[in-house]
Amino acid sequence: MHKFMIALLAAACPAVYADALTGPVEKQPLNLTAILMFLVFVMATMFITYWASKKNKSTTDFYTAGGGIGGFKNGVAIAGDFMSAASFLGISAMVFTTGYDGLIYSAGFLVGWPIVLFLIAERLRNLGKYTFSDVIAYRLKQKPVRIFSAISSLLVILIYLIAQMVGAGKLIELLFGLSYHYAILIVGVLMVVYVLYGGMLATTWVQIIKAILLLLGATFMAFMVLKSVDFSFEGLFRQAVAVHDKGAAILSPGGLVSNPIDTLSLGLALMFGTAGLPHILMRFFTVPDAREARKSVFVATSFIGYFYLLTFIIGFGAIILLTNNPHYFQTLLVEGRQTIQMIGGTNMAAVHLAEAVGGNAFLGFISAVTFATILAVVSGLVLSGASAVSHDLYASVIKKGKAKPEEEMRVSRITTVALGLIAVVLGITFENQNVAFMVGLAFAVAASANFPILALAMFWKGLTTRGAVIGGFVSLFLAVALIILGPSIWVSVLGYASPVFPYSNPAIFTIPVAFISAILISLADRSWQARRDQVGFRLQYLRSVTGIGAASATEH
Repeated sequence: MHKFMIALLAAACPAVYADALTGPVEKQPLNLTAILMFLVFVMATMFITYWASKKNKSTTDFYTAGGGIGGFKNGVAIAGDFMSAASFLGISAMVFTTGYDGLIYSAGFLVGWPIVLFLIAERLRNLGKYTFSDVIAYRLKQKPVRIFSAISSLLVILIYLIAQMVGAGKLIELLFGLSYHYAILIVGVLMVVYVLYGGMLATTWVQIIKAILLLLGATFMAFMVLKSVDFSFEGLFRQAVAVHDKGAAILSPGGLVSNPIDTLSLGLALMFGTAGLPHILMRFFTVPDAREARKSVFVATSFIGYFYLLTFIIGFGAIILLTNNPHYFQTLLVEGRQTIQMIGGTNMAAVHLAEAVGGNAFLGFISAVTFATILAVVSGLVLSGASAVSHDLYASVIKKGKAKPEEEMRVSRITTVALGLIAVVLGITFENQNVAFMVGLAFAVAASANFPILALAMFWKGLTTRGAVIGGFVSLFLAVALIILGPSIWVSVLGYASPVFPYSNPAIFTIPVAFISAILISLADRSWQARRDQVGFRLQYLRSVTGIGAASATEH
């Protein structure tokens, strides 16, 4: 049963990306510089949390910071939410090992943002209250739609949360010299405190601070790399080719994903998954109006694009400055033969590069910022999960919209503590499992279930409650089933000779299934509820475009 659960949660993305946050690590001596900088960050964010707790007077304040976050600040916070440790360590590690193909994930993540900007950001802000469930339930029957959206959201959040928790433990075990279990416990306690008392306002400022620090650190690293090659990209690539064991192959595509179906499917998952991540969509409800929502997406896209460019430079810089340097490599005996392996694995290339270009002090800074990156991401995830339970399930389904604000807040805080405990337990349980590529699974699930139903709910008047719920669940379960039956699980984890489903990523199949099934079921639906759903689209369209209208089109 345990093996089956591991298989169920494993993802459909290349394992090289997963190694950014998992795998065996060698515990290092206590890094006092890193711990000191980490404590400074924790103290600063605790002060922010205390300040934010004084301003949280209602559910709106708690979930969306009262809708008072400006577009620029919200854009930086979105960038902070998106620039996870997996992005910083993972993409630079892929460039370090495979070269050019490291851009696959960068491009996939970045291309999703124009979709968010032009299709859904403004309408989300005009329609929603707290969560994306509010949007798809706007004109549909509340109970079944919210149950589907809450289940889908919680699945995405938990998968994402496990990856980040395990990543935090591994990073601290390696960089700070602390026990893995202590590191997991520290992350769990801090994220619960941030969310429990500070809500969205504190989480936003934690993400802003972390984003600025990470961008500054990555900029310095990229600058020092370019300085070492006289600011010549030609020199950067030429020197990297000269020292890399793959030679000129690092400048050619095909090192990561050579199958065209898998390549396209992975791209679709990353592109449309962005528009279906609940903790990202929730950020559009924190701005005062649609104009600021568009501005926040533009700002976020700019910072994220700049950040991914830096990781590309950092990856090639690590090739030049770390390769053949015995300080960062150790000689091991593997199967009777000697082999040279980077200390901590290639996933730590960016961290080792930080020491190479800035010494121990900068290594401590990057270590603390990387850990802070995970803290910011898990805080946003827990807040989104708490809102799915308290707002979507308790207040809207169980209490049928009649829950008092203080009741909803109490359930939200209980859920926050529960999610914190679950995250700690899962982080410890999956300590030795290669689970960081669950980030890819989270994107695949979000792209397969959340995005199609969200798009249809906002743009197609024919969508019915029955079509949305059945179409969403069909695609959700199909995505999980195909991942299990694919080579990543059926062969690599369960040990079968060949996969039942030949492709690693199912998004190219599951996304069309979601659209087609939801449309066909809606067209065949002749119920009274279906007619009511379609009539409600007119009010929904008016509000989504102009922002004028009631909080909900109809009462169900």
